[in-house]
Amino acid sequence: MYFSLYCKTLCVYSPSQEQNPPGYSGTPRKGHLVFDACFESGNLGRVDYISEFEFDLFIRPDTCNPRFRVWFNFTVENVRETQRVIFNVVNFSKTKSLYRDGMSPVVKSTSRPKWQRLPAKNVYYYRCPDHRRNYVMSFAFCFDREDDVYQFAYCYPYTYSRLQHYLASLERRNLPYLQREQLGLSVQQRRLDLLTITNSEREKKLVFLTARVHPGESPASFICQGVIDFLVSHHPVAQILRDHVIFKIVPMLNPDGVYLGNYRCSLMGFDLNRHWQDPSPWAHPTLHAVKQLIVQMNQDPVSSGRGGAICCKHLGMESAITLQLNGIKLTISCIFFAITQ
Repeated sequence: MYFSLYCKTLCVYSPSQEQNPPGYSGTPRKGHLVFDACFESGNLGRVDYISEFEFDLFIRPDTCNPRFRVWFNFTVENVRETQRVIFNVVNFSKTKSLYRDGMSPVVKSTSRPKWQRLPAKNVYYYRCPDHRRNYVMSFAFCFDREDDVYQFAYCYPYTYSRLQHYLASLERRNLPYLQREQLGLSVQQRRLDLLTITNSEREKKLVFLTARVHPGESPASFICQGVIDFLVSHHPVAQILRDHVIFKIVPMLNPDGVYLGNYRCSLMGFDLNRHWQDPSPWAHPTLHAVKQLIVQMNQDPVSSGRGGAICCKHLGMESAITLQLNGIKLTISCIFFAITQ
């Protein structure tokens, strides 16, 4: 027996579903788990009832791209106190995962709203003969409060709405060296924000930072927020940096993918990190807007004299690299690591 959480609309949201035992059709009793992924950055595609104590969970693929199935984020309610369960996430698209090296999912509940990692001893990552020898991540959990709603996620979520609240709070501080502007809109008309942090726009070195080109790499947003908090602070080093450097920061390159609960792709199924060479204004509008800004800054006489380096969030790189964008040579001299997989 299984139920489906797939949704046929672009919002990728679906109503919560009751997971009753096979053959049971009455009012759900305590312990008949109710799963839900109908919220921002949520992802759960299907649940198979194996037994009262075990459930197989299927990740919904990224929108318009069935290749990527990694990010999950869902809630469970209607639990019974001391109820013990095993959840098996059975359709990961990646074989290599930090779950093999001790990483574990995160959990919180309504009475304990702070995310915390599950004990590593309760998490198992292995090849499963029952699922075509695909890799499966199983974790054991004991529900301890009947009235709580529990939420489980692949890694610490950082949503589009959280970013908007954070940027709005920065704006309300009216800092003279911080400017926020809308660089463009995503396919679903979400903001592409650009922050400029500097004490003045005179000729200086230029540093360009971006984050969240891949929605599932949520640690990049925490790093980016930490960088912004430091740069706008009263720390003496931050003041010196603002005096000598212009910082351009795009905190979320893929707002649609983040909002929809994708792992790697945009709404239309594109891995945006593979389309820098020739981004489309309609298929990759956020990427196109950022590249246009880089090209304009390079063509500006003042900007071209800055000799600025570009700093960007990227996964798994350990040294500086050079990109060619329309013949413009850009040296990436700083790498943000967002290790989530």
